[in-house]
Order: sequence, then C-alpha cells, then structure tokens
Amino acid sequence: MTPAPTTVAPRVLLVDDDRELAETVGEYLREEGFAVDHAASAREAMTLRTQGAYDIVILDVMMPGESGLELLKRLRRETDTPVLMLTARAEELDRVLGLELGADDYLTKPFHLRELAARLRAILRRMASRTGLDTVRVGALVLHSRSLSAEIEGWPAELTVTEFMVLEALARAAGRVKSRADLALEALGRPLAAYERSIDTHVSNVRRKLGLTVSGRGLQIRNIRGQGYLLTEGAAGS
Repeated sequence: MTPAPTTVAPRVLLVDDDRELAETVGEYLREEGFAVDHAASAREAMTLRTQGAYDIVILDVMMPGESGLELLKRLRRETDTPVLMLTARAEELDRVLGLELGADDYLTKPFHLRELAARLRAILRRMASRTGLDTVRVGALVLHSRSLSAEIEGWPAELTVTEFMVLEALARAAGRVKSRADLALEALGRPLAAYERSIDTHVSNVRRKLGLTVSGRGLQIRNIRGQGYLLTEGAAGS
C-alpha cells in the first residue's frame, strides 16, 4: 500500500502579550493542524524569526513596549510573510494604520477561534493557489503569479501578499470595473463587512507603491463611484 502523503503543518507566529489568550489560541490552532509559536513581545518575536521561517504571523496591535504597529513596520522591512492583525473593536485608526503599513488582514477582539482559523487558511490558500498561474502584463506592469511579485517599468514593487492579490485581480480584468465585493473575495478570501474600507486602503497602498499617483506612468487605478475600481492604460481620467 502506498503511504499517504505527509502534510506539513503551516508555521504560525502568534505575537500577543496576553498569555492566557495566546495559550487558548495556540491550543485551538494546533488542534486545527497549525504549528504555533508564541511571542509575548516584539523582542521575542524577532528572536523567534531568526530561528526559523514562518508561513504567517498573527500580531496583536496593543502590546507594552514596542507596539504591534511598530513591529509590523520592522517586519515589512525584512519580510513579505503575511500578517493578520488583532485589534480592539473600537480602534478603527489602528486597523487603517495597520493596513497602510502592510498588514494583509485584520480581526477584531473578541473573535471566534473558528473565524481566526478560517482567515489563516484563506490567506495561505490564496498564496498556494498562485503556483499554477502565469505571468500577467498590462502595459509597463508585469505580475509574476508564482512568486507573488510585481514590476513596473522594470522596477520591482514591494507589495504584500494581499496588495498583490488586489492588483492581480484588477490586472486580469484590465479595462473592466471590479467591484469592492469581488476584490474582497479574490484578495481577502472573504466578504466585506458593513462599512469596511480594507479594499480601499489596499488599493491606495498599491497606487503609492507603483507610483500610479504620478502622471506619465500610462497606467491608472480609477475609482468608479458606486461601482468599484478599474485598472486602465492611457490618458488620465477621473
């Protein structure tokens, strides 16, 4: 009999100073097939990162000493590993700042453990699904789906996984409007919550990182009021 293939557990780095919550989350995720390491501070997190690679990071925003947002800045200078933020329900500013700094998604406390596991799987599944896809070209923009990397006019763009997914969805529909709802399903792997602005923040990040706010690029990501976003080539529009 041929043995069943071995499945490698996704490695998760959980960064949260609430040790009781971390123990509960870690125990649940391990039962769900994840390998989890816990860091109670930014310093511990950076130490663990030097000891091995992680597939995804769960990062609490509110921590003593170096905050989660400050740690996120450091992580984004060194790695494109996906980051899922944990934020307080009332801290809308933290969520927006986290997305602007390069977080891939967020979850507000208190949260259901099942939803956390689902969010992690959605992010990892989106990454894995790119391995069989091809290169996408729109004018001076080139997207390499296998490596989750982008170039514009031959220069690399430092995009997070979710930013790449948003841009890829727009590029594959170049010349056609993509609704925020469709972008959320393709890039976040979930529906948008009421009044959620995550997609708008990710699009803003993509524009900035690709230099699409500068005229002469020949590319635009246009906001079509009431409909969504449109990636287009050519002259400036609204």
